[in-house]
Amino acid sequence: MCTLVLFVCALLSARCLWATADELEAEVKIEVLFKPELCSPKSKRGDLINVHYDGFLAKDGSQFYCSRSDKAGHPQWFVVGVGQVIKGLDIGMMDMCPGEKRKITVPSSLAFGEIGKAGVPPNATVIFEVELYSVSRGPRSMEAFTHMDLDKDKSLTKSEVKQYLKLEYEKGGKPRDDPFYEKVLADIFRRNDQDSDGLISVNEYNIYKHDEL
Repeated sequence: MCTLVLFVCALLSARCLWATADELEAEVKIEVLFKPELCSPKSKRGDLINVHYDGFLAKDGSQFYCSRSDKAGHPQWFVVGVGQVIKGLDIGMMDMCPGEKRKITVPSSLAFGEIGKAGVPPNATVIFEVELYSVSRGPRSMEAFTHMDLDKDKSLTKSEVKQYLKLEYEKGGKPRDDPFYEKVLADIFRRNDQDSDGLISVNEYNIYKHDEL
């Protein structure tokens, strides 16, 4: 199971996903490893997606990241296309459907660049193996907040968020048990309940959090 780096309350990014002129010379290579016969809905910019992924160095195949073993181990939530992950992954996870698996090769300029990161040397091409579990409407609008706010009190309780998560997992055909949801909820509220009152307010919901791999 793996760490939840993003709750359904990630909001508008001040960053732009799309590449600079230099980066446009690079190319993200996408290889579909598995695609369900019924492949819908497909992810688009602004959608909330739930994925597992492994990261490898292209030069020798060594693994530098595994979402299934990192921290709590549950799948990661991302709003796709708004800069919450490296640009190459944002590009590579477009038009995916629940159940689909991809191998995404990302050049250095769309990955970790000249600086690199822990386990990734500078100027390294990286490869991600991605499995997508669910695709849902992105959480960046008040429409989404209203959908989750069942009692219309302009705040989200753990019960309301849990119900939303259950529906999303069931739509993706991967229902989970209560201990799984409790772990996810604990992480969601730890990251987003800024005043620790047990509720996520409209203002807290509107805080955009950037977590880049």
